[in-house]
Amino acid sequence: MPKPSLAWLPEPTDFVPRIKALEAAGAVAWADLVALANHRLDFLKTERLDRLLQRHFADAPPPGLATRPVRLAVLGSSTTVHLLAPIRVAALRRNIWLTLHEGEYGQYQQELADVDAELHRFRPDIVLLSFDSRHVTAGLDVAADQAGADAALEDELSRMRRCWSLARSIGAAVIQQTVMPTLPTLMGNNEQRLSGSPLRLIARLNAALRPAADEAGVHLLALDDASARDGIADWHDPVLWHRAKQDITPVAAPVYGDMVGRLVAALQGRSSKCLVLDLDNTLWGGVIGDDGLEGIAIGQGSALGEAFLSVQAYAKSLAKRGVILAVCSKNDEANALSAFERHPEMLLKRSDISAFVANWDDKATNLRRIAADLSIGLDSLVFLDDNPFERNLVRAELPEVGVPEIPGDDPALMAQVLADAGYFEGLSITGEDRARTVQYQANRERAALESSATDMPAYLRSLDMQLVWRRFDRIGLGRIVQLINKTNQFNLTTRRRTEQQVATLMEDPNAFGLQLRLLDRFGDNGIIAIVIGQVDAARVCHIDTWLMSCRVLGRGVEDATLALIARTAAATGAETLVGEYIPTAKNGMVAGHYARLGFSDHAAQAHGGHLARLRLHDFVPADSYMAVTEGA
Repeated sequence: MPKPSLAWLPEPTDFVPRIKALEAAGAVAWADLVALANHRLDFLKTERLDRLLQRHFADAPPPGLATRPVRLAVLGSSTTVHLLAPIRVAALRRNIWLTLHEGEYGQYQQELADVDAELHRFRPDIVLLSFDSRHVTAGLDVAADQAGADAALEDELSRMRRCWSLARSIGAAVIQQTVMPTLPTLMGNNEQRLSGSPLRLIARLNAALRPAADEAGVHLLALDDASARDGIADWHDPVLWHRAKQDITPVAAPVYGDMVGRLVAALQGRSSKCLVLDLDNTLWGGVIGDDGLEGIAIGQGSALGEAFLSVQAYAKSLAKRGVILAVCSKNDEANALSAFERHPEMLLKRSDISAFVANWDDKATNLRRIAADLSIGLDSLVFLDDNPFERNLVRAELPEVGVPEIPGDDPALMAQVLADAGYFEGLSITGEDRARTVQYQANRERAALESSATDMPAYLRSLDMQLVWRRFDRIGLGRIVQLINKTNQFNLTTRRRTEQQVATLMEDPNAFGLQLRLLDRFGDNGIIAIVIGQVDAARVCHIDTWLMSCRVLGRGVEDATLALIARTAAATGAETLVGEYIPTAKNGMVAGHYARLGFSDHAAQAHGGHLARLRLHDFVPADSYMAVTEGA
């Protein structure tokens, strides 16, 4: 298979007749374009799809789109016009409407600094900085000693930091592209021995960018890693550089666009959350129901067994960084479980799996069950299955679910395909992420106890719940931003915020942010709720944001949280609470939230939502089944 390519997507076997039909139509459905985008498109097909996208949706997103529109500015030192269509199509692939501003060639510093420039009028949500190797090494003297090379490195880092600061000053998140090492060597294998080597400076710069970006809250697009994996020659063509100043070849542009698209999605909290695994010929070789426990291929000693073991090892590593694991298999449950419980070579154990579904129902039905069981959306699932029939069935029935292709159906390629596809693109890692599997295990124990309970109040009291709250702080900032940008179902307004915006809110004396953690006798549920309140001059506290994990519904947390909001708002000088509900495609479950808590209707909103009011003087907290304490 040629590289780089979108190898995890299915081949577009009927692309031409489908796009011709759409090109001839007077009106085009957004969903039809999304469906086409979710294929393995080369540069020419991507350009053709983008022309159709621009013809029908250049000026505005389709009505009712569940995702936020994104304004992205691409500022670079080389030609970037051929990258714009792949970036837009990559966003389309993720159901995101994206509009672009392309900076003037090499004028990124001027555009960032000039408040009257078109960039500032564009008001980007995200700024992507794309620099080429010749540009970043232009000031380096090949004859420089180590001190001179160090100074050149620091100058380049300082210039990038200035760009980051200017971009963030206009309210944009920043994506910094690492630099492809496209220059020829001067020393050969021991290039590091030439202090003034441009190629060595690029390697040092890319290494220094990692901690610098972490410190500044900037997100990296690791082009150096991608080009190293595929080969520089597949990403960069010296002929095209000299003819058109293209640092990235058109052949690689669809993959580059997808790398940008997955970062855009991650900034919206739209990375996938759960890897759903088939079993037979996916986690082990053979069919356990036919071959028996001793007949399946798994483990050391054979190439095939080790390949399946590598799939399990990758899945287990994903779980350790916060990805939920589930099983969806056509199997007798007892047979399926026997491998996890009794096979000595299995890396994955039953305790690693948060939802285990093995029966003879179709897999689309079972994937719906898994999403419901885990209280996450279908678009949070990625389904790994060796069987093309099952993959195509799920794509047809559940287009929201990510379903990667497996080149040659070879298990040795499964882990890399999952990594290349970027379904689980992450911007940060928190303690909550690392503890997620344990939290879901505890959820199963809670559910088992609840199902056997006949007295719900007694059951809730038996949990020994403790709601621990703290004001927003720097320690919890990463998790706070993550929840604000990922939570969709129990989210009254679905307002998203960057880390910088949350940090600014923490300094506002007329606002408060609350992070709530729930503990019980089964363990720590982690941070399960975020509230942002803003008090105006009329002593009205507007509940700007109220989101909660669906995992804790039905335990009285909503009532306890309202009592905490009321107490905090009153301490800030408020006399009235006003809650806002903004409907989305996913948060219908909270449409009556404020009414259930005793708020009265205040005003209908044009977007179909409403405002609700509660006078603090009249508020009487409901009985709570939990202790509410302030965390240290």
